[in-house]
Amino acid sequence: MVLLKSIKSKIFVFAIIATLTPSLGLGLLSFRQNEAQISENVTRELRALASQASRELELWINKHIRAVRALSTSNAVIDGLSATAHPRAGKSNNTPQALTHYLRSVQSKLDTILELTVVDAAGQILASSAAAPSAVTLPQSWPENALTEGVVLVPPHWEKQRATATLSVAVPVLSYDNVLMGALVAVLDLRTAQPYLKSSTKSPPGEVLLLDQNGRELLSSRAISTTKLMSLDAAVLRQMLSQPGESMVFQGLMHREVIGLADIPAALPVTIVAEQDRADVYATWVDLRNLYLALVCILVLVVTAVAFRMGRSIVTPLQHLINAANSIASGNLDVRLPVTRNDEFGHLTRIFNQMADKLRHSHAEIVATNQAMQQQNQLLEKLSITDGLTGLYNRSKLDAILIDEMARFKRNLRPFAVLMMDIDYFKTLNDSHGHIAGDEVITAVANILSRSIRIVDYAARYGGDEFIIIMVETTADMALKTAERIRSQVNDMRYSANGQLVSVTVSIGVVQCQQSDDVTPTAVFSRADSALYEAKRAGRNRAHYAA
Repeated sequence: MVLLKSIKSKIFVFAIIATLTPSLGLGLLSFRQNEAQISENVTRELRALASQASRELELWINKHIRAVRALSTSNAVIDGLSATAHPRAGKSNNTPQALTHYLRSVQSKLDTILELTVVDAAGQILASSAAAPSAVTLPQSWPENALTEGVVLVPPHWEKQRATATLSVAVPVLSYDNVLMGALVAVLDLRTAQPYLKSSTKSPPGEVLLLDQNGRELLSSRAISTTKLMSLDAAVLRQMLSQPGESMVFQGLMHREVIGLADIPAALPVTIVAEQDRADVYATWVDLRNLYLALVCILVLVVTAVAFRMGRSIVTPLQHLINAANSIASGNLDVRLPVTRNDEFGHLTRIFNQMADKLRHSHAEIVATNQAMQQQNQLLEKLSITDGLTGLYNRSKLDAILIDEMARFKRNLRPFAVLMMDIDYFKTLNDSHGHIAGDEVITAVANILSRSIRIVDYAARYGGDEFIIIMVETTADMALKTAERIRSQVNDMRYSANGQLVSVTVSIGVVQCQQSDDVTPTAVFSRADSALYEAKRAGRNRAHYAA
C-alpha cells in the first residue's frame, strides 16, 4: 500500500492491468480465426461430398445407359421393329403383342427400370411394358454419332402415380445393317440411385439433395416424404448456382439453418446440393465461445472495480485542478490552490500556482502580442494574393478566381469574359531604358487597369508584362468595349523613362467563357492567349475577340 501512494505507482499498476486487454483481444481474434477455419473445412467437406455424389450419379447413369443400349440391340427388339416396319402380306401381325410381352418380362426382372417402351423412327409407340406409356420427345434427326453413341435424357421429374422421381433414357435402335428404325425408351427409378449419393463410410458428414430445374426435391441421401415435396427458395438456388462450389448459409430443407453449396453434374440436368446443419457444425465452437465470454465478463467486472478505486484516488485532486483551470480560462486569473499533499499532485499544484502568477503578469503582453500577430496575418494574407510590384492579384489568386467563376458559370450559365493583355515591344523598352523604367511602365499600366474595371471585376498580373482581367457576368461585347477603353488610355498616356517621355501600347485578347470548350482554367487561358496572339499578328495596339 505504501508503494501505491505515488501517482506513478498507481499508473504503473493500472498499466499492468491494461496489458490484459490485448490478451483478451487475441483470444477473440483466435475465435474468429477458428470460426473461419471451421467454415473452410465445412466448405471443403461439402465440395468433396457434392463431387463424390456427382461422380457416383454419373457412374449410375452410364451403367443403366449401357444396360438400355444392350436391350436395344436384342433380336426381339430389332425383329419386332423390322416386322412392324415391313409387314408380310396375307399374314396376321402379332409382333406388337410379342414385343410387349418381351418388354414386360425384361422390365419385371429389373428393379431400376419402371417402364420399357419401343417407338418407331417417327416417334409412334409400338410396344410398352406400361399400360400408359410415358411420352418422350425424340430429336427429329439424330446426329451422326447417335447411331452408336446417341442418348436422349429427359430431365428428371416427380411422378405422383409412382410416388418417385423418374429419369427417362432413350437410345436408338438400329437394324442389322445399321439403319435407324426407332428408339428404346427406359424410365428409370431414381430411388435406386439413393445409395450412390452418399457412402456411410467414405463420404464426409452432411446430406446430399438432388433438385430439379425448379428447385424441387427429387432425391436425397435421407428418406423423403412421398406426400409433400419440399422446394428450395428460388433466390437461394439462383445465388448458389451463380457461385458453384462456394458455400453459403440459408434456410435448408432438412434443418432450420444449414451451410451448403451447389454443383451441376455434367451427366444429368439436375442440381446437387450438399449441406450440413449449421448448429451441429458450430455446436462445440459456440459452447467454447459462451464460456470464454462469461470469463471475459467476470474479468471486466474485476478490472472495472479496481480501476474505479484507483481512478477515484486520482480524479479527486485532478478535479480541483480542473476547476481552477476553468476559472483561469473564463478570465479569472486570481486563482491559487492550497498545497495539501506531498506527492506528485502537490508538486503539480505548486507548479499550477506559479503558472497562474506568470499568466497574471504576462496577460497584458499576450494581448499586445495578439494584436501585433493579427496585423501581421492581415499583411501576410494580402501579400499572399497580390503582386508585389503592381498591387494587383497574383497568379495563384487568379487561378482560384477563375475556378470559382467557372463553377458559377456551370451552375447558372451567367457569362463572364477574360481579357489577356501584354505591353507591345516591352523587351525593347527594357533593353533601351532599363528594368527600372520597365517596372514603372508596368506599374502605370496596372493603375490604368485598376481604374478601368468595375468593383466586381478582377485584375491580376499574369507574369512579366502580361495582365489578366476577369469580368463577371459580362458578355463579349461589353468586354471588348472595356478592352478598347483600356487600350486607348494606355496609348494616350506618356511615361517618363530616364528623363525621356515614352509611349507604349498594349495588345488585348478577349474571350467569353463557353460551356463546351472551357472545362479547365488552362483551356480558358489558352483561348485568351490565342486571341492575344491574333491581336499581335494583326499589328498590335488593338483588342481582338476570339469568337
